[in-house]
Amino acid sequence: MTSDIALIQPPIRDFYLTAKRTFPYGLACIATALQTQGWSVALIDALSTAKSRPVDPPPAMDYLRDFYGHEDRSPFCLFHRYRHYGYSFEHVARLAAASGASLIGISSLFTAYSMEAIETARAVRAACPGAVIVTGGHHPTALPRAVLDSGVVDFVLRGEGEAGLPQLAAALHGRGVLEKVPGLCFRRKNGTLHITPPALVPDPDSFPPPALQLVKRGFYQRRRRGSVVVTASRGCPMGCSYCVLGSNDVPYRRRSVAAVMAEICTAVDDWGAGFIDFEDENLSLDRRWFTDLLARIRRRYGRRLELRAMNGLFPPSLDDDLVGAMQAAGFRALNLSLGTCSQPQQRRFRRPDVRASFETAVSSAHRRGMQAVGYVIAGAPGQRAEDSLDDLLYLAYLPVLAAVSVYYPAPGSRDYEHCRERELLPRHFGLMRSSALPIEDTTSRLQAVTLLRLSRLLDFMKQLVGGGQGIPEPRPLEEGARLSAHDRTEAGRRLLAAWRYDGRIRGVSPGGRVYGHRIDTRLSRSFLKRLDCRKIRG
Repeated sequence: MTSDIALIQPPIRDFYLTAKRTFPYGLACIATALQTQGWSVALIDALSTAKSRPVDPPPAMDYLRDFYGHEDRSPFCLFHRYRHYGYSFEHVARLAAASGASLIGISSLFTAYSMEAIETARAVRAACPGAVIVTGGHHPTALPRAVLDSGVVDFVLRGEGEAGLPQLAAALHGRGVLEKVPGLCFRRKNGTLHITPPALVPDPDSFPPPALQLVKRGFYQRRRRGSVVVTASRGCPMGCSYCVLGSNDVPYRRRSVAAVMAEICTAVDDWGAGFIDFEDENLSLDRRWFTDLLARIRRRYGRRLELRAMNGLFPPSLDDDLVGAMQAAGFRALNLSLGTCSQPQQRRFRRPDVRASFETAVSSAHRRGMQAVGYVIAGAPGQRAEDSLDDLLYLAYLPVLAAVSVYYPAPGSRDYEHCRERELLPRHFGLMRSSALPIEDTTSRLQAVTLLRLSRLLDFMKQLVGGGQGIPEPRPLEEGARLSAHDRTEAGRRLLAAWRYDGRIRGVSPGGRVYGHRIDTRLSRSFLKRLDCRKIRG
């Protein structure tokens, strides 16, 4: 069966993939907007497969060999093998050709994966020479000129595709003027660029719900139940320096509780969803709205659902009563955005000090048996490694897992322009990701990777404490020692004891060989010296 329009989620290449975060929500919503206008749509999701294969990283990443060069089977491992996740570019192109679509939209959400979107477009162009190709997403919205300069796409759509793509489809069929399509960018015949402001859907309740029937249900499951994404708002009112969503181009809009609840009911009752991830930046910001949503979910489904807000919750919006209401509705964990404890860095990030409310939320979660994860940023421009060490020490003594996010400059954010002015930007789009340790300023790459490994050490200690096990005492590791690569916990305990003895972080090869990771030993030993293992909370 042929379709008028095909929408593609491209494959990606990285050191790792979190499959539960790849649900093609945006494309599914755009599909509904198109179907409402009478267009038939195919959704080609290159990530709806467990297929992956090792590939060589781009040459621009060669410096990472010093940090990720050896495979590690210990609990303190980071990254090792670069992989292509999803279908091949050629297979995606064959699926696009088989769809018969004359208009093909390719998602390009993140700058780090923009080259995969371009490669997808190049393969589709070869397989579908007569089709019109358009890209959209955060990357083309922020950098439309760079995408058009690739020469493999006909159009870029900036902003929200639900507003722009149906109008583009109509214009291509003689029912509109290209220059009037909101968010549309293209190169004119004389070589100049036509670039317009991002398209927006002004009424949040007119956001179309996702066309779940086009999504590969069997792949997006969690514990044998359907897993879906719901977005209750768009934009963000916070204005954090590192985030593109706080820009003036994307105003904050929140849907009504009734509209969100209708989408949830469709996902659960018609699609069999049992796990729902709210991808909002500020799900709990409006207490009355959020309390109403939680109450409606609880009344209809009891505690049948598992709910999560993986993008993070703003701690000042939470208190003990609200955490209790979240648990009653199905939340089993809190993902909490701490940012940093350093007040000078808070000012640079344009974020408030949230420690008091963070501690309240963590305490409330712990008392109810809920997991809590605290997210901190490290390696940002002007941010000292010693301050990030303070952040880890702060998290050590609270019942919360420590998650370090290495800073990367996001196009469209204030910090991106700041990095450009200071000539800190990576020379390759593929480096705009945390795993690439993308910038060096007051925190070096060596210090950034050391902070990542220290967070793994800390969480392993928290795991031991939470499981009723003691933290092993300092103990030297004999030269040439070998450990079992199959018993990760025991290997971790032995390596942890050695770290407590000399401050060196080691790994275990698949064959059991113990080797040392390249780290900033001074930073590691400073953390070790200041850490009171007796006070660590699991």
